[in-house]
Amino acid sequence: MKETTKMSRAVGQLEKMYNTLNLDLWGGQLPTPIITVQSKPGTYGHCSVGKVWKRKDGDTYEMNIAAEALDVEIEEVLDTLIHEMVHLYCRENGIQEVSRGGKYHNGKFKEIAEEHLLMCYKAGIYGWNTQGKDNDRLTAYALEKGWNEIRIARSSFTGFRGIAGSGAASSTPTAQSGERRPSSTRKLICTKCGNSVRATKEVRIMCMDCMEQMREA
Repeated sequence: MKETTKMSRAVGQLEKMYNTLNLDLWGGQLPTPIITVQSKPGTYGHCSVGKVWKRKDGDTYEMNIAAEALDVEIEEVLDTLIHEMVHLYCRENGIQEVSRGGKYHNGKFKEIAEEHLLMCYKAGIYGWNTQGKDNDRLTAYALEKGWNEIRIARSSFTGFRGIAGSGAASSTPTAQSGERRPSSTRKLICTKCGNSVRATKEVRIMCMDCMEQMREA
């Protein structure tokens, strides 16, 4: 896949990923939200509680991916999209997936998330959250689809925290507690052009653009 370095292309890639995930994981039953890229310090993204966008064919939700976190590993982007899609599924089906005023993801969220490729960890005392890093199911899915990282992001990244507020449910990428299992995948990069691939075992791969052997990152 061609490197994504323009915002228009980044949003287009996110929309394509959402549509594919919707078909593969939800049978196409989720509504199509407006996908935005806005500054969202502290989280990877959010899904609006209500249908906040008006359009000709009917009102719809907003699904935002944080501008500071576009250029993370593709597994993290997938984790964010699916995480917010879980919230959207719950909105549409009247499922209470958050508790304590929307601050924590409860056991129902965990159950639905793990049914849709995500890996949950215990976040503090009360709730659960998801992580894309070291989630081999997401890596395998990205490899199957040929999806690479988005190479553009806002530079004011200061680290992540996360609370699902009253207006939107947000996703948090980093674990506060709980162990991460080791990844069985590896990333290889061409040191000349930056093209990257992932593999599930040790391999020797050439970048055909530069005729250089790719190195493990």
